Amino acid sequence: MKSQSEVSPDAIEFEYDLAEPPEKVWRALTVPELLAAWMMPNDIRPQTGSRFAFAGQDAAIQCEILDAEPERLLRYSWHEKSDDAAHPLDSTVTFTLARTVSGGTHLRIVHDGFAGKAMPAVAMAGAGCRLSLRGAGTPIAANTPRLLLLHAA
Repeated sequence: MKSQSEVSPDAIEFEYDLAEPPEKVWRALTVPELLAAWMMPNDIRPQTGSRFAFAGQDAAIQCEILDAEPERLLRYSWHEKSDDAAHPLDSTVTFTLARTVSGGTHLRIVHDGFAGKAMPAVAMAGAGCRLSLRGAGTPIAANTPRLLLLHAA
């Protein structure tokens, strides 16, 4: 896994300090119904080597779990067909969870290999993670996992 300083220049990164514990955040990332509430419908199984798909707007986004350490790390490949069939979006999504001193979660999300190909489309029409440049001058996800965590049991 790349360290924070080794993230590629075409990655997008988000960091959140959430009040919810890592167990609850992990569920929001790995239970299909909970993940679908803030991302897209899916059939995720958080086991290394398992394949799953997100129901994308135009075609399914094919993924494979590359690493899964419950309540600590989830990393998967992301293969999305684009309008240019010769240049699909092949990238990697990594969620790193760390318990905070208050018992909450520091969540770091890195979508590596995404920005260079997808940012023009995201800026124009939105995408699965529906990026927004709203907030205190810092890019935030418009549909952050925080919204779902309030309902994840």
